Amino acid sequence: MATEQVDTVVVGGGQAGIAMSEHLSNLGIDHVVLERARIAERWRSERWDSLVANGPAWHDRFPGLKFDDTDPNAFAPKERVADYFVEYADKIGAPVRTGVEVKRVTARQGMPGFLVETSQGDIIAQNVVAATGPFQKPVMPNVVPDDAPVMQIHSNKYRNPAQMPEGAVLVVGAGASGAQIAAEIMRAGRRVYLSAGPHDRPPRSYRGRDFCWWLGVLGKWDIAAPTPGTEHVAIAVSGANGGETVDFRRMAAEGLTLVGRTEEYENGKLHFAPGLAEAIRHGDANFLSVLDEADAYAERNGLNLPDEPEARRFAPDPDSINAPIRSLNLAEADITSIIWATGYALDYSWLQVNAFDAAGKPAHQRGVSTEPGVYFLGLPWLSRRGSSFIWGVWHDAKHVADSINTQRNYRAYDVDAQAYAAAE
Repeated sequence: MATEQVDTVVVGGGQAGIAMSEHLSNLGIDHVVLERARIAERWRSERWDSLVANGPAWHDRFPGLKFDDTDPNAFAPKERVADYFVEYADKIGAPVRTGVEVKRVTARQGMPGFLVETSQGDIIAQNVVAATGPFQKPVMPNVVPDDAPVMQIHSNKYRNPAQMPEGAVLVVGAGASGAQIAAEIMRAGRRVYLSAGPHDRPPRSYRGRDFCWWLGVLGKWDIAAPTPGTEHVAIAVSGANGGETVDFRRMAAEGLTLVGRTEEYENGKLHFAPGLAEAIRHGDANFLSVLDEADAYAERNGLNLPDEPEARRFAPDPDSINAPIRSLNLAEADITSIIWATGYALDYSWLQVNAFDAAGKPAHQRGVSTEPGVYFLGLPWLSRRGSSFIWGVWHDAKHVADSINTQRNYRAYDVDAQAYAAAE
């Protein structure tokens, strides 16, 4: 049987892969999108039950389709988000093949293109777009040994409070996932400890506008590179409960116990790094900086938005900040489970081409890699701050598709030249 040939193979059928397909189709570029499970699978099976989008429905979408059954200011549930991408794929006629795993991609020797080895046969492609996104390989720090008397899971395995064994729960990580999971478990009547390190803490809304709107008009989404040292700072933001500002002081007043960054385990005890108060103050500073810029923008542009002075009033620091806990005996604290909301690492082991730097990270310029014909899409800061968000990846996909089309036109030169020579 002849090996299938296609101009471009897109690996991954999530938001990045669907966006890529639309732009390739608009340019008339023959392509397939290979997805090892279902479209937007991670939204369905690798997130907790109550998860909603972190941005409102008017914002977290592609330009070509609205959430027609969702209030524009509401936050779509995870299953609705996944369904949205299925609808979008149908709308644009995306050539998605589900249940197809890409096992290996290698450059063809002595000829252009790549050999894409899949669970359903080989494909020869001129271009390969790695659209697998940033959430590839869950990271669980090697702190607490596997044989410790405590259940340990990554946040991608957490589903709901009933899943957790009786006893207190330690959630490690103060980003969006950690903050939301800790709040949900605490409000289910459980004792919860939250291990927090440095984080940003933007307001959910201010003066009647969602923070997504403020970041847009302030030009924050288009920042081309993170401030040095902030590339991996967690962002504590939530669309849960209709959208609310993450406030660790309020959560502490409701019963949450804050501890510092989880550092070491020894003889049944967890030790936490100093600096919890500083981490909370860092989040406060980030929060207030958004308010300051929003106020300045509203005044400069004459916006008639309601004042919100109470947004700047913080509750008193809880005891867990004033007298931070530096160590906990897990048994004495009745901590029976740990949820590691500690992010993900990239996994491109299947992509065996010269498109990575010495540290194994993708080497690219706005998604165009150092290996001609290989492209990346959906990564944080691919071109700007908004790159890994739903609307941001759509715009990045257009740039990548345009780059593929440009190279296709250059390749056409050889074909035209040979045809001309043969006609003489």
